[in-house]
Amino acid sequence: MPSTSLYFMKFLVTIIVLFSTTLCLAQKQNVYFLKNDGRYVEVRDSADYIRIIREPDSASTLYNVFEYYMNGKRRLIGKSITVDPQRFEGECITYFPNGVKMSIVNYVKGARSGPEYDFFPNGKPYLVKEFAADGQPDSYFKQYYLKACYDSVGTALVENGNGYAKIYDGDFKNIFEEGGIKNGRHDGECRGYDKKRNATFSEIYSNEKLVSGTAKYEDGSTSDYTGSRARAPEFEGGVVAFGRYLGDNIKYPDLERRNGVSGRVILSFVVEKDGSVSDVKVSKSVSQGLDKEAVRVIKKSAHWVPGTAYGRAVRVAYNVPVNFKLTN
Repeated sequence: MPSTSLYFMKFLVTIIVLFSTTLCLAQKQNVYFLKNDGRYVEVRDSADYIRIIREPDSASTLYNVFEYYMNGKRRLIGKSITVDPQRFEGECITYFPNGVKMSIVNYVKGARSGPEYDFFPNGKPYLVKEFAADGQPDSYFKQYYLKACYDSVGTALVENGNGYAKIYDGDFKNIFEEGGIKNGRHDGECRGYDKKRNATFSEIYSNEKLVSGTAKYEDGSTSDYTGSRARAPEFEGGVVAFGRYLGDNIKYPDLERRNGVSGRVILSFVVEKDGSVSDVKVSKSVSQGLDKEAVRVIKKSAHWVPGTAYGRAVRVAYNVPVNFKLTN
């Protein structure tokens, strides 16, 4: 019969193994509460979804990103090069609130690159897009080739980049646009309705270019445009000029400098129709001093080319990180 000391030793070894396993599984993680427009909030009850960022897996440098709807269902699974803001790398999967897969997107250094697979809320395939691996920053306005399009029962409307596409709005209740597709691009006539702008539009494309477009608004007015349906706002001179502007104008607050406080303040604001900036808010705070300085500099940045939609200047919500870093 085994001795009492042997039983004790086995018990002790078991406890040590279990404790070691627990330590290995307890990855460091950051938890954030966010609104649907990307703003960070402090209180869980004010959030639309939750983001959890965990340390990289063994032999990896990529952070694990998980997002959940407030009902506990998955919203997003992916990997990021940085903690905040996210710069996704590799495959990223998003989900509808009902738990059905929404999209499978491939990223390279934070920009969509290669194929993207979109689905209907019923799980049927919807769109297959192809983004160029051009290293350009990612945005809502980024162009792609449409490789395939299906209706909600699985019938192919576009195959191998050719056919007649029907693209729905965000809630899949109405068709946003429809028209011919050739080699992955619009071809011939394209028409649709933009409920956000209360505008019906009709466009003609040739050789992958927008030859002419006309939008008719509910108030009876019209606008004509060529080249592009919509353009994002841009700081005059582009990204390089914006970085130079921040470097020339930011004044590091004395209190934060003395206490070694640094970090990335994320701001949201609106670029108005005249290129001015309004409604500057802190989406993610670092400290009172850094937040205040970031807001001051952005409010002062009246050097923006406004965004356009259907040939008209429009107000566009914008997000930007302002990085504060102390050096020796």
